[in-house]
Amino acid sequence: MTSTSEIVVAKDLVKRFGDFTAVDGINFTVRRGEIFGFLGPNGSGKTTTIRMMLGLLRPTEGSVRTLDVDVSEEPEQIRPKIGYMSQKFSLYNDLTVSENLRFYGRVYGLRNRELLEGVKKASKMAGLAGREDERTSDLSGGWRQRLALAAAIMHDPELLVLDEPTAGVDPVSRRVFWDLLYDLVVLDTTVFVTTHYMEEAEHCQRLAFIQSGKIIAAGTLHEIKENVMEGQVLELSPDDPDRAVSVLRSARDTGRLQIKEIALYGALVHVVVDDPEKQYVEIVTELGRAGIHPGSSSYVEPSLEDVFISCMR
Repeated sequence: MTSTSEIVVAKDLVKRFGDFTAVDGINFTVRRGEIFGFLGPNGSGKTTTIRMMLGLLRPTEGSVRTLDVDVSEEPEQIRPKIGYMSQKFSLYNDLTVSENLRFYGRVYGLRNRELLEGVKKASKMAGLAGREDERTSDLSGGWRQRLALAAAIMHDPELLVLDEPTAGVDPVSRRVFWDLLYDLVVLDTTVFVTTHYMEEAEHCQRLAFIQSGKIIAAGTLHEIKENVMEGQVLELSPDDPDRAVSVLRSARDTGRLQIKEIALYGALVHVVVDDPEKQYVEIVTELGRAGIHPGSSSYVEPSLEDVFISCMR
């Protein structure tokens, strides 16, 4: 295995397509044995960055070293050490579970006994034991996701790259999937993952937020909350939360309330404010005019979604 503690090092990384700059001078590192979350809206540059990390795209400027290799010059050196799972299911629906695994094992260079052991080990880790003969097209979304993960880890990669791996999968299956990732990290696999589910991103050891090709925040969850989040989060439980959000946004947009952000969290409403005492009274008054009872209220630790919305704004 590579000895360095930094699995990925990106320096001043730029990628342009004609006049469009998809990635604009970003810097980040991914450390061995961590789950690193890469967050951003669609079109922010996440997938382009991944393709440069894997040596599939040459940077316009800057550099990226993956597993201590300059992937622009020698991409073939890292490919046997990396597992990749895209947001789009890419296995063969007309093959069985074991047939897919054997096929991808051969692609990764596994042969004979090594291939059989790889299939068995990956099936067991992904919870696919007993389903080896099922046709892939008959699997549910959660089981197909497990199969894609099993295919990506058959060769014991040092770095596992997951691009929106749980998109469109139910919450229970997403929870199981993340449990599998934790098991891999215990075995010294490093995980680089993009996701738009904030509750998933909360489980990453370190994070980077990317917007319009630029990294706008990076660090541990605590560091990002401390350094990036502006204001305090007031949590309300109004009797009509949907309408409360609409009323408060209208009041902010017309200048009646000087509040930063309003977001709905199930039956709760989060309002980001600068002056808690004064603005609480103003918020309650505004809701009262609309006939909405504010319910109980308290100031809470900002969630990652609060921080992400604040950064994007």
